[in-house]
Amino acid sequence: MALMLLSLHALLIWGDASKLTTALLLCHYGFFLLWQPVMRQSDKLSWKMAIILIAVAAATSVITSWWLTAFWIAGLFALISGRIFSSNPAHSRLSNILAASYLLAILLLWVVPQLLGAKNDLEATEFLLIYFLPTLPLTILFLSAKNKPRTFTSNIDFFYTILIFLITLIVVLGSYAIGVIWQIHYVKLLIYTVIGLAVTLVALSWLWNPSATFSGLELLMSRYLLSIGLPFEEWVRKIALYAENETSPENFLVASMRELQALNWVGGVSWQSSHGSHYTGESTPYISTFNFHQLQLTLYSRWQFTPAMYLHVQLLTQILGEFYEAKRREETISQNAYMQSLYETGSRLTHDIKNILQSLGTLASAAEQSQNANDDTQLIALIKKQLPRLNQRLTSTLHKLEQPSIEKKFQAKVGNWWKNFKLLNAHYQIQFEAPVNLPKTEIEPEVLDSVVDNLLQNALEKAKLETNVNIKVTLMPSQHFCLEVTDTGSAIPAEIADKLFKSHVSSKNGLGVGLYHAAQQAKQAGYTLSLQDNNDGEVRFRVELTSSS
Repeated sequence: MALMLLSLHALLIWGDASKLTTALLLCHYGFFLLWQPVMRQSDKLSWKMAIILIAVAAATSVITSWWLTAFWIAGLFALISGRIFSSNPAHSRLSNILAASYLLAILLLWVVPQLLGAKNDLEATEFLLIYFLPTLPLTILFLSAKNKPRTFTSNIDFFYTILIFLITLIVVLGSYAIGVIWQIHYVKLLIYTVIGLAVTLVALSWLWNPSATFSGLELLMSRYLLSIGLPFEEWVRKIALYAENETSPENFLVASMRELQALNWVGGVSWQSSHGSHYTGESTPYISTFNFHQLQLTLYSRWQFTPAMYLHVQLLTQILGEFYEAKRREETISQNAYMQSLYETGSRLTHDIKNILQSLGTLASAAEQSQNANDDTQLIALIKKQLPRLNQRLTSTLHKLEQPSIEKKFQAKVGNWWKNFKLLNAHYQIQFEAPVNLPKTEIEPEVLDSVVDNLLQNALEKAKLETNVNIKVTLMPSQHFCLEVTDTGSAIPAEIADKLFKSHVSSKNGLGVGLYHAAQQAKQAGYTLSLQDNNDGEVRFRVELTSSS
């Protein structure tokens, strides 16, 4: 870079008065090719590129003018200044600053005055330009000699380079226009141009983000860069509308693809999802493929996408893919909720039927143990008491099975339910206790029969496995319904007790699954099933009315 600037300085200062103009020009061009940040110096040139470079060298040696020189220096200044904003090391950034300063000075103080014919206006600075200004490239040369050569990195900031090049051209062309029209001293002309450009840049910087009440040019530029002419906001609005109105993911996908195919730059669309492959529109030679989750999308565009265009199209299609995935998840959640509802209904009815079958099994066991006429009389009395109640519970369960979404609630007094409950379970070795004044609240006998029967069956199963187990059912003296079932058997293991009413728990004595469904059934009816005590010799469950139903 330093040698390129030194050869440029020699060409500008002594080129016209010397016969070495062509040699200096080719020397400068050669150093530029060695420095240029576009191609690697180690790359092999193709014949096509070599011919282009030789043709450019021949053309510049024949066609020379101050205007061409001004544009060339402006381009060099933009290339070097654009690299200043990149993440170069400090010593490299200093070299770029010195080189940019030299180019700007030689452009404004030597080349532009040559264009205007105002060389006499800068006679006082001619000595400094000729003999002092070359110290900047010489400084770069010595700075570079102290540092190890680094590997090639293409760090051209295209945006900053173009912006600086345009601003430099504004200064050059503005100075030329003002000089031609006003015919004033070049120093004044340069001051007017620089001040005018500074005021313009300050105004643009204020308009970029002026205040909270006015978004400014920043939002407009961001929206344009985001869409690049594509209907981004309209696209998002329509996709969201389809996601809200369409019930299934496939219907949403079909509607969205039709909307995508309607864009003027899209010829056709094909997509592949879990439901198969589909296609709409027409095929074109320009194909772009995108994959999002379980959706594969292929776009047939009417022209080849640029890299920036491809990124924005990818953004649009990714939004579509995310909405499609959300619709799939919504459908999955809906199906899971439906299956959960069926599962809970089936589990509850299975629990009711299990309790009924346990009662029937008890009657069958009593019939097998009957050995004389007295026992037969008691058995008949027991059957007369149990069968109507079991028939009522079985009819209610069958009605729920036929119409699970419609459940009729039957209310009864606590006194009537307690009397029937003792009669139905009088043949068990169970102790019943109740206060003199029973609660006046109404209860749901079907729910209580199911829940309390489950507690009794678990206690009776424990009594079969353990000796000297006493079972007691106590109706508590309170204003609302509260019943406790207590046995004197062993305590429930702690790992089972913690999960007893929260999830299905497998156990040896039947606890767990039935109690989980019993707790859910009680909760839906407004009751609470809880384990009050869990000690060896006292395991106590409580069923309590917590809300009016």
